[in-house]
Amino acid sequence: MEGSSSEEGEDVNWTFYRDREEWADLKPVPQDDGPHPVVAIAYSEKFRDVFDYFRGVLKVHELSERALDLTRDAVELNPGNYTVWQYRRQILKHLDKDLKEEMAFVAEMISAFPKNYQVWHHRQVLVSWLNDASDELQLTAKMLALDAKNYHAWQHRQWAIRTFNLFQNELEFIEKLLNDDIRNNSAWNQRYFVINQTTEFAPEVIEKEIAYVLSKIKIATKNESSWNYLRGIVLHSESGLRKPSVIDFCDELYNSGNRSACLLSYLVDAALEQAEYGVVKENSLLSIDKALELCDNLANEFDVCRRGYWNYISGCLRVHMN
Repeated sequence: MEGSSSEEGEDVNWTFYRDREEWADLKPVPQDDGPHPVVAIAYSEKFRDVFDYFRGVLKVHELSERALDLTRDAVELNPGNYTVWQYRRQILKHLDKDLKEEMAFVAEMISAFPKNYQVWHHRQVLVSWLNDASDELQLTAKMLALDAKNYHAWQHRQWAIRTFNLFQNELEFIEKLLNDDIRNNSAWNQRYFVINQTTEFAPEVIEKEIAYVLSKIKIATKNESSWNYLRGIVLHSESGLRKPSVIDFCDELYNSGNRSACLLSYLVDAALEQAEYGVVKENSLLSIDKALELCDNLANEFDVCRRGYWNYISGCLRVHMN
């Protein structure tokens, strides 16, 4: 019998497994929701049929070509089902299948479901089995071109780069993304990841990265992503947030009339850090009096949604007053 339903996941060319002669020997296993299910899910007939037969295959532990085809139908209906993917991997191993074909299949699945954890995990397992990550940078770049902040694509890219030492051109790739969107927090995070995994934070690297991020902050002074990257870099320096070149930059920005919440909060945190180190400077951008003024500005004008936080920081600053 040919399926004729127009329900989601069904089409006129679909033949139910229960009507396929080659599957007549296998007993399907219906889903057991108990005698009184609280909220029964309205599965389509196609979905119910495929997963009844998948449970039947699983019960007898059949590792065959037809079972492999069945798992394909199952993951296309529910790509987030871990059990189906795991069983598919068992079959691939057992049948010694061509993993390049499977890589092509999972690439199609990633294109269709780019934010599904299980499809990316399946890809990672295959790459590990093949010991070959030659296509992973291209694949993730393609997916990031569609969504530059796709967490799963970034996670897979980092795994491939770290596992197979593919760092060589990554900073150039990141710079292109930041040139396209300076506010791409994922790209800033990736830059930190690359530096941390390669050169680490030697003094010359810190200076170079500070110069780079300050040039980006000049373009968008309210961009929290670049300010956070700056914080991450300067904390590896001996002077921390109080890095003289950074404070000079902030001083110039502040005196130009800029009142970005990112700028003001950086100055407050630098002043608090200075106070905690026992350094007291009067008539300075990092003095406690000035920091208290900035907290008031943030609480009442430039970052009102975090008023409670800035009032708390004011209290922390007052502890250090003489």
